[in-house]
Amino acid sequence: MKRLLFIDRDGTLVFEPNDYQLDSKEKVSFLPAVFSSLARICKETDFELVMVTNQDGLGTDSFPENTFWPAHEFILDAFRKESVVFSEVYIDKSFPHENAPTRKPRLGMLQKYLSNEYDLKNSWVIGDRLTDMELAYNLGAKGIFIPSNEELGVQEVGQEMAEINKVIALKSKDWNEMATFLCQQRAPVTLSRKTLETDIFVSLNLDGAGNYNHQTGLGFFNHMLDQLAKHSGIDLSVTVSGDLHIDEHHTIEDTALALGAAFKKALGDKRGIERYGFFILPMDDALAQVAIDFSGRPCLVWNASFLREKAGDFPTEMVYHFFKSFSDAAACNINISVSGENEHHKIEALFKSFAKALKMAVKKDPENHVLPSTKGLL
Repeated sequence: MKRLLFIDRDGTLVFEPNDYQLDSKEKVSFLPAVFSSLARICKETDFELVMVTNQDGLGTDSFPENTFWPAHEFILDAFRKESVVFSEVYIDKSFPHENAPTRKPRLGMLQKYLSNEYDLKNSWVIGDRLTDMELAYNLGAKGIFIPSNEELGVQEVGQEMAEINKVIALKSKDWNEMATFLCQQRAPVTLSRKTLETDIFVSLNLDGAGNYNHQTGLGFFNHMLDQLAKHSGIDLSVTVSGDLHIDEHHTIEDTALALGAAFKKALGDKRGIERYGFFILPMDDALAQVAIDFSGRPCLVWNASFLREKAGDFPTEMVYHFFKSFSDAAACNINISVSGENEHHKIEALFKSFAKALKMAVKKDPENHVLPSTKGLL
């Protein structure tokens, strides 16, 4: 699904004139760093840019169109010259008192985006009015608010405004800060893997908050995947329908293959990531060490053994197979060792240490969008 940036014009891309009508080229003044910041967003992300602007009474005697369009086209042309292209430009011409269904924050102009083709949950509205944030709320998107001087200290009250304020993820007048923030927002991925033995669905957000929902049919496995999400800060949902009437092998192995493939998909070309992660983690008597390198080459170095056949409903021999399958599908090198007496502690410490190593390895450097390799390819 496509992610979108719905961007206001006046007060967001260009300074708004005192008379609120940008009706000549001489009135056009761009916000600082807006060109370089939007060019960076276009280069480093997959966001599609959409301009949405209210122009009160455009086409009436109070705001003739023949004075509007030259200034507007001048603005669009200036951005095109900096490789910043808006896929669509929506202009509502009504007055506020008309309550037109097309007037922002209403969605009359934006009906095409209310489909499964677009990922509104991970899209953004950028604007300098609270109506822009209300548009984000109505779309089910998130907001970046550029506050005006008189709005900097305003504390909105009321249930409706409290809900609208929840969509505001960033308040800033600095386009450099906004670009850095948006370039950190990687697109969540989903992946399905279906065979005659298993049917698996994975939803993964590397920039999540550690939220999880796991339905694998194996209680202990669910618990380990919960630890993976919680301690990595990655949102993860895994649903599995497997041939557990035979045994647990296919469910665990195929889940690891699907999960590894989802990570590979989410990391993309790996520009800007740390690439390496490593963590030593204690859990009571157990001590686990995991190091990972998203090198593009699968390899598992394994130094662990278990005396019990099972931990709950999870065969201990499948711990190795989980990490081996993940390594193969994600094309990464994993080095693992664990010691201790309690098998439950040892396995859980491994998953937690793996989670912490993943958190380090997939982290993006906001100021460094380069490939972490001298090879030129990972």
